[in-house]
Amino acid sequence: MNLDKNTLANVLNESVKKLQHRLNQHSCLVAAILEGQLDCHNLPLPKDICPRQTREEKLKLAIQEAIEVLEQSRKSFKSKQLELLRKKLTQVLIDNQ
Repeated sequence: MNLDKNTLANVLNESVKKLQHRLNQHSCLVAAILEGQLDCHNLPLPKDICPRQTREEKLKLAIQEAIEVLEQSRKSFKSKQLELLRKKLTQVLIDNQ
């Protein structure tokens, strides 16, 4: 990776801003829990705080798109393998809801 100093500084600056934002969110969340405003046992995590949820949502959308493409093309391509793949992907989505 060949980055000039300005580009590297900009990338690092953006990263620091994101970290500061997340630290502020975390601080507010902890304060709200300590003040009794939130129940820490039933706390929903926003997607922007939990990268795993964001990644899982992207994967879910990609699988849904693949299912739609397979569904649209099933009349053009009479393939048992594609049908089984479509059904398997659909079942994975159902099982993980």
